[in-house]
Amino acid sequence: MSGRILVVDTDKSFVKGLRYSLEQDEYRIDILNEGSEALDHIQKKHYDMILLELDLPDINALTLCQNIRSTSSVPIIFITKINEDIKKILALEYGADDYLVKPFNILELKARIKAVLRRVNNRVADIDNNIIEIKDIRINTVGRKVSRKDKNISLTGKEFDLLYVLASNPGKVHTREELLERVWGYAYYGDLRTVDVHIRRIREKIEKDPKISEYIITKWGVGYFFKEK
Repeated sequence: MSGRILVVDTDKSFVKGLRYSLEQDEYRIDILNEGSEALDHIQKKHYDMILLELDLPDINALTLCQNIRSTSSVPIIFITKINEDIKKILALEYGADDYLVKPFNILELKARIKAVLRRVNNRVADIDNNIIEIKDIRINTVGRKVSRKDKNISLTGKEFDLLYVLASNPGKVHTREELLERVWGYAYYGDLRTVDVHIRRIREKIEKDPKISEYIITKWGVGYFFKEK
């Protein structure tokens, strides 16, 4: 089997065709027509991918995406008729992995699903040790948990991925372009400032004083690196 996908979309005709096409590739498909039920389903079942409509009548889909990210790293692709750059950027900022505008060629969706899953699987395969410890920061790569002096720190999916890339190579300077590619992948629609925004948010959560960086250091004109022990 290729994996289990949860589709959250109110367009029953669209979903019917989508299900048929994805099942041809041996994906197991669950359908929800109401976004309010999504979190409960994700907690009860394991999903390899979520396809999420942005325009849901019963719940804010961006908030739903953010809530999913607070408890799960499952890949999320928005599939929607809303073709607005700001919506794409917000969706990705809130934790989505990709954004595809309807109508689309089903082959493009399948390619994007495979690309996102491949990126996630490669990230998992890169993890040699379950625990990364630098100074008093502890990163559990299996549970995707971060703590400082035994105090848990809540990070979004993208914040965790960005922190992991930096902390797994302490002392190595990563350019903003490299971090965009490693964390967001080919599908990102934003600009380099997105990296800066996420770095600032991480600093606010892990640093004693976000204005005085102990962990994530800026290499002016180049990028960022995680300070070695």
